[in-house]
Amino acid sequence: LHTPMYFFLLNLSLLDMASISTTVPKSMANSLWDFRAISYSGCAVQLFFFLFLFTAEYCLLAVMAYDRYVAICKPLHYGILLGSRACVHMAAAAWISGFLCALLHTANTFSLRLCHGNALYQFFCEIPQILKLSCSDSYLRVIGLLAIGSCPALGFFVFIVISYVEIFKAMLRIPSEQGQHKAFSMYLPHLAIVSLFISTGMSAHLKPPSTSSPSMNLVVAILYSVLPPAVHPLIYSMKNQELKNAVWIRMTG
Repeated sequence: LHTPMYFFLLNLSLLDMASISTTVPKSMANSLWDFRAISYSGCAVQLFFFLFLFTAEYCLLAVMAYDRYVAICKPLHYGILLGSRACVHMAAAAWISGFLCALLHTANTFSLRLCHGNALYQFFCEIPQILKLSCSDSYLRVIGLLAIGSCPALGFFVFIVISYVEIFKAMLRIPSEQGQHKAFSMYLPHLAIVSLFISTGMSAHLKPPSTSSPSMNLVVAILYSVLPPAVHPLIYSMKNQELKNAVWIRMTG
């Protein structure tokens, strides 16, 4: 039952490493050399890869929710519904969806005319900060495209929530305490990762304008762009009993 899960974890790890490498090294270099500039093309490339990896990870988390749903709710059909070919196709669909979404939004964002300078009050290039520099007529066009693009994201969110509800209901019907414990051990790490990913992303893009300030924008951006990739390996590593024992010995010894 665990082979597809670890295949998806491999993809999640690759996305996490690539995502954090898109923003953090440049910001660290800027801090070390007291340099605050990025080229126009460099900003476009950074935005593209960030959107690509962020969107692909969101799609992959929806796929992983389906994986947990089948493993817990339909275990006898697991090998049929999640064979090796199906897993490859679903992972590829997540990567391709991220690529197409990033290509669309990056091309649309950098087709804007910038009328309000060229200073971004953020440590990496992101769409909300670029929109603040654009002209009003161009701004409305991008807002409309973002609204259309949010519909699939909302659909994935509803799918994840429904999957979790069905998983939780199935776990409550497990008669043995050992079976429930095993099901919870499969369910809780993914729930923690999805909750962290979605909550930090929503706090960044749905916060009220009254609370917006350069310092607050910086803190929120770190929360949703750096914290999830950094914490994901820790959450899943804690499932490993040998690792937990080693940490416990280190803490108590």
